Amino acid sequence: MSPRILLVLGALALVLAVPFLLKPRQNLLSGSDETIVIISPHNEAVRHEFTMAFIRHYQAKTGRSIRIDWRLPGGTSEISRFLAGEYFAAFEYVWTSQGGSWTPEVASSFDNPKVKMADDSSRDTPAEAARRFFLNSNTGIGIDLFFGGGAYDFEQQAKAGRLASSDVIKNRPDWFKEDSIPQSVSGELFYDPHALWIGACLSSFGICYNVDSLERLGVREIPASWADLTDPVFYRQVALADPTKSGSAAKAFEMVIQQQMQELVQSTGRSDDETLALGWKRGLEIIQSASANARYFTDSAPKIPLDVSLGDAAIGMCIDFYGRFQSEAVKIGDSPSRLQYFTPVGGSSVGVDPIALLRGAPHRAAAEEFIAFVLSLEGQKLWNFKVGAPGGPTKYALRRLPIRKELYSPEYAGLRSDPDVQPYEEARLFTYTAAWTAPVFRVMAFIIRVICLDLHHEQSEAWQALVKAGFPPEATKKFTDLEEVDYTASKTTIKEAISSKNRLDEVRLAQNLAEHFRQQYQEATKLAGEGK
Repeated sequence: MSPRILLVLGALALVLAVPFLLKPRQNLLSGSDETIVIISPHNEAVRHEFTMAFIRHYQAKTGRSIRIDWRLPGGTSEISRFLAGEYFAAFEYVWTSQGGSWTPEVASSFDNPKVKMADDSSRDTPAEAARRFFLNSNTGIGIDLFFGGGAYDFEQQAKAGRLASSDVIKNRPDWFKEDSIPQSVSGELFYDPHALWIGACLSSFGICYNVDSLERLGVREIPASWADLTDPVFYRQVALADPTKSGSAAKAFEMVIQQQMQELVQSTGRSDDETLALGWKRGLEIIQSASANARYFTDSAPKIPLDVSLGDAAIGMCIDFYGRFQSEAVKIGDSPSRLQYFTPVGGSSVGVDPIALLRGAPHRAAAEEFIAFVLSLEGQKLWNFKVGAPGGPTKYALRRLPIRKELYSPEYAGLRSDPDVQPYEEARLFTYTAAWTAPVFRVMAFIIRVICLDLHHEQSEAWQALVKAGFPPEATKKFTDLEEVDYTASKTTIKEAISSKNRLDEVRLAQNLAEHFRQQYQEATKLAGEGK
């Protein structure tokens, strides 16, 4: 064999061997005394820091080793669908094993919060019997904890009955006080009163932008509001996420609408349906125009700040920690990062990313200890302390905001990655009113998908024509006609269709709305071309 061939084979062998040579000696997924299984949308940085810190904590407290088995099916929306499917299969097995008949009525009722039960179980209908049995059972899916995501998704899981009450509030009542973990702030619930879910850290929503891209586009004024996403200078430069796939994206869009409603309520002193309907329309108009500027809609919310940091988009909507984390990741030395993030003043509530114990958790005691660790000051420091700071993360600056108020005191300012961010103060600028938009949260996501994502080509084409023509009044009015998806329709006909047990009702509505708005965008394009 020639020396040249030997050299090539040797180089190939070295390439194949490198991953094995660099593999950590410690295998965190084997040889442990105990295990907990966590389903989560959290990124690798969060998983790494909490895994390593909890392993140390658990060993020191109990003298036993533990491993964390992370399950990662996708974002919060995908996790919600996964949990629904797994509990469906698990309960079917439990129910039929007990001699029950698996009927369509039972299948559609056991996790349905609309099924109400009387005190006397002897008079239960099959639907009520199934619901009662499920809520009193220990039906499980082999997973202990749900960690990360929006409070809305956790509340839906709680209503379905898939979450179990944690003992943490009962065991540590001193943590759940106004000066530590308040129950609610500015209209946002921070933990379930029955401990079905508890906020683990804080989050808000805002805009990330690339400083270099803004300079390239000739943008002189730094963006400051949601409405800035509608500036034609950002045509095909805005990065957005699909609200039907990403819970954080849906929540961000909800903030846009809520702010418009709030401003009208404050300026008029009225909060009747007419005022809220106008706020709904104005909020959807901002979303519609921002969508027309969009480069794309992604299924993955973390992709937005990544692409903006790379210059693949100039600006985008994101949850605060995705923006701050990516800003940290691309920062070079002491120079300001090319990726910047801000929350529009008065443009977002401060909510929570919760943690919850799942029904039938197979390793309940260890899972309860993990919840307590996450909420302790020891665990809370991981969220925003600098890498290497006492009690802080060891590898990644997570750039997230702890829920414990104690960590915003001046004594910790020098240890935090974001010492100037005071979420409890910022929360005073925005009061979330759930009654306005929470009942139509899914409806809102559906509408945005139909009028923006599904018709993005036609919408973008119409917007380009409007910009070129200088936004002539007739064409602009046609483009922004949202009567088919107004506040009244959203609360009635649209909500009824997407809540129907017959999935064809939603499909038909989506087709009808898509055809309507397709014609509308095409007509707007035609009118703009005529200068009307």
